[in-house]
Amino acid sequence: MAQSQGLGKKYIKAFFKGFFVAVPVTVTFLDRVACVARVEGASMQPSLNPGGRQASDVVLLNHWSIRNYDVQRGDIVSLV
Repeated sequence: MAQSQGLGKKYIKAFFKGFFVAVPVTVTFLDRVACVARVEGASMQPSLNPGGRQASDVVLLNHWSIRNYDVQRGDIVSLV
């Protein structure tokens, strides 16, 4: 019984170590490099949500290109 409690504490400790490393890395990645967004509505038709369907499209927003001023004509830009 004592070994199983020690083993459980070991796994919980490892989980929290991983959690406190993974969360800041993930937040930094989503803020600085790229994130996933959902596009809904008719404002982006026919490029996104073609054919007037009600389903939403999922896109990857590239933050890196904006920070390097690498935006070209024809690119879709999302403003918050």
